[in-house]
Amino acid sequence: MTLLNHTLPSPAENLACDEALLDWCEAGQCEGILRFWGPAEYFVVLGYANKTSVEVDVDACRKLDVPVFRRCSGGGAVLQGPGCLNYSVVLKITGALQSITETNCFVMQRNRDALQPLLKGKVQVRGHTDLAIGDLKFSGNSQRRRKDFLLFHGSFLLNLDIARMEQLLKFPSKQPDYRADRPHARFLTNCGLAPDSIKSVLSRAWNAKQTHVALPSDRIEALVRERYSKPEWNLRW
Repeated sequence: MTLLNHTLPSPAENLACDEALLDWCEAGQCEGILRFWGPAEYFVVLGYANKTSVEVDVDACRKLDVPVFRRCSGGGAVLQGPGCLNYSVVLKITGALQSITETNCFVMQRNRDALQPLLKGKVQVRGHTDLAIGDLKFSGNSQRRRKDFLLFHGSFLLNLDIARMEQLLKFPSKQPDYRADRPHARFLTNCGLAPDSIKSVLSRAWNAKQTHVALPSDRIEALVRERYSKPEWNLRW
């Protein structure tokens, strides 16, 4: 598997890059990718089917000049910013990856096992695709599937300003049972890990090796131009 440790300049480019890498593998250009990237600014990201007005305090985002984007995968709305580490893994659909549920179990268990030695508390897979210490979530994940490959990506809360999330995100329209109606500040936690430590254990877990590859820049630019920079995509519904 190819390892990419690469953050692009803008939120739109970084979100487009994940989809472009999935398309790239689907076109037969690569057999698998693990990518890490870290946001330098605050922005909100909606899940593919989220309704903007339901999940996001749009007025607060405008007041604080925090842009809102939409990703190509499912799941709920999240706040990205300094103190987050994002990863994306593109995998060939085979074996234990034949269904959404099987894929969730396979990827989440591998990530959990990789991270457990770094953390004092017991790391558990909660809900469908959360990682938590006890009943406090520190990682959320989602997936997007094509015919032959899938994209599974997520975020780790390292030292994010969770209070800012309270300002910008409404209480989610869907919640896992273990959340038990808790607000963001009582449901989320920062794991406090250094980015390089997570990158190291996940790279080993996925057998990903640093390789010099040229990103599919044309596809990334096209997706930014046609989708990720447009309100019709980001703010629909």
